[in-house]
Amino acid sequence: MPRQTGQQQLAIVPLSLKQAAAVVDQIHRHHQKPQGHKFSLGVQDETGSMRGVAIIGRPVARCFDDGLTAEVTRVATDGAPNACSALYGAAWRTASAAGYRRIITYTQDGESGASLRAVGWRLVAELSPRKGWSVPSRPREDRGTDNVARQLWEQSRASAGPLPSIADLRNEIRNEILCEAVGCGRPFPIRAGRGRPAHYCSPACRLRAHRQRAKAVA
Repeated sequence: MPRQTGQQQLAIVPLSLKQAAAVVDQIHRHHQKPQGHKFSLGVQDETGSMRGVAIIGRPVARCFDDGLTAEVTRVATDGAPNACSALYGAAWRTASAAGYRRIITYTQDGESGASLRAVGWRLVAELSPRKGWSVPSRPREDRGTDNVARQLWEQSRASAGPLPSIADLRNEIRNEILCEAVGCGRPFPIRAGRGRPAHYCSPACRLRAHRQRAKAVA
């Protein structure tokens, strides 16, 4: 259904990933196109001009990827009034109709989230800045969003139940940190532990590291 926005009407249309990615590459401020999607949507004005796109895929965080949760991985508009709200609202309606119980997305620190609140999304958590995902065993380029605080938002059915805890999400980030014991280098498993990240993945690795340091001192 077209959405009235001042002197303009906006209409939601389905898009291929290639079509949506082309718009993201052209106008998104800090993200490149994603590698895949579940579905993509566009928003057009009454002249047929594309004013924005949304790409919806699997949750990037594995602890949220339960098969019933989708994530809006990209939203890009040219600034048309209410285009973001139209896309976020349509993303949830489409995902819900397809059987998903929840949809999530992130905003960066400094973004108000007004477009999300306008269509019923709620703020779930404030996430502190992340140093990055690159590790020696899996080098990655800076995504352009590292070292920036983010906000986690959701829209869900009443039967969806709670999201995994933010501690679980942070422990997933910890999973990218490698054990420091010589000869190990394995990533830490995802676990629900609290406190500061450990340096070693097991007591055996901790003991081996202590022995290695003792030999170096001797």
